[in-house]
Amino acid sequence: MIKRYSRKELTDIWSEENKYKIWLQVEIAAAEAMEKLGQIPRGVSSIVKKKAKINVKRIHQIESQVKHDVIAFLTSITEKAGLKARYLHQGMTSSDVLDTSFNLQLVQSGKIILKDIDQILKVLKKQAKKYKFTPCMGRSHGIHAEPITFGLKLASFYEEFKRNRKRLVEAIDEVSTCAISGAVGTFANINPNVEKHVAKKLNLKIEPISTQVIPRDRHAFYFSVLGIIAGTLERIAIEIRHLQRTEVYELQEYFSKNQKGSSAMPHKKNPILSENLTGLARVVRGSVIPALENIALWHERDISHSSVERSIGPDANITIDFALTRLANILDNMIIYPKKMLSNLNLTKGLIFSQELMLELTKSGLSREKSYKMVQNYAKKCFAEDVDLINIVMKDKFIMSKISLKKLRSIFNYSKHFKNVNLIYRRVFK
Repeated sequence: MIKRYSRKELTDIWSEENKYKIWLQVEIAAAEAMEKLGQIPRGVSSIVKKKAKINVKRIHQIESQVKHDVIAFLTSITEKAGLKARYLHQGMTSSDVLDTSFNLQLVQSGKIILKDIDQILKVLKKQAKKYKFTPCMGRSHGIHAEPITFGLKLASFYEEFKRNRKRLVEAIDEVSTCAISGAVGTFANINPNVEKHVAKKLNLKIEPISTQVIPRDRHAFYFSVLGIIAGTLERIAIEIRHLQRTEVYELQEYFSKNQKGSSAMPHKKNPILSENLTGLARVVRGSVIPALENIALWHERDISHSSVERSIGPDANITIDFALTRLANILDNMIIYPKKMLSNLNLTKGLIFSQELMLELTKSGLSREKSYKMVQNYAKKCFAEDVDLINIVMKDKFIMSKISLKKLRSIFNYSKHFKNVNLIYRRVFK
């Protein structure tokens, strides 16, 4: 990814320097096991650990000649560590190193992304409690529906991110496997205890059965979870963008003192950060289909997945990390306008209480169909004449014979819509 949408923590993980360092860790761990098993001379791993240096430029130079990245890497290590380094990689195949290392990079990334989600959960919990009983308009199809609280919106996001966190924990576990099983995965030229040692050393699990690669359904699950997280991220971003529209204006992103909204129009304050998140979410979700298509490889192995993972590995992880960090900042610093929320609640002059009015008529003995039609007709009149629904209803003698004035006034009241907010909060914030 470009630097504009990257954080150093993640770019360091996906740097070539770090990739080769992990390759070296895998090779050294494998050599340690082979020494204990008497398959290679003692001291190989310690000499390599002491003398080997990662030289990315030199690896590239060798690769340009041999056309094989793992061979180029091993050759560069031998140049630094000396002749004993020739015992590295005994009985191993390239995928043993590549797949185990790739999984480690995914695990490293996933753990940072978990921290990002924890920060978002912390901010959402704080804001949800602050605006627990702040009335605002609930909308369906973009149209005024019934009253909710702004805290409930935030609590909904919180619960969804709780699920995302759980999914990511499972996805990290899914890719936390190690395969050191040799060509086509049969251990023909390598002792299975080498794999066991490497897995323990790198805090991974043994892959129960690898072909010549770690099965890609594991990786498809991981990237699918990143895609779902991106979906939640965009859901929140779109909500912020909608609520900042001039006609709504119930909140806005923080706008710093010297910030400029438009090169042409000095009055503009645009939700650029949320719009940015919408775009970044698309990038992350773009990795899901390729990851799913990587599952179907030819026989025991081909490398059609390799070019895909070299792209989506860094791009998806770096992008989601940046986007989550940005979202936490937006949520923590957004400016809320409770008075505007209340103004929007009153915008349709009581139409939002139509359901309870209809239900009360059915309780009085009218059919649902007749009750619905009566209330709908008055709602249309309310729209057309720009008058309060309660005032129209109060003039209807038939309705007033069915519903007392006291009861009618209680219908046109926000408080009852919030009677179960505490119940919902207890469910969410256990």
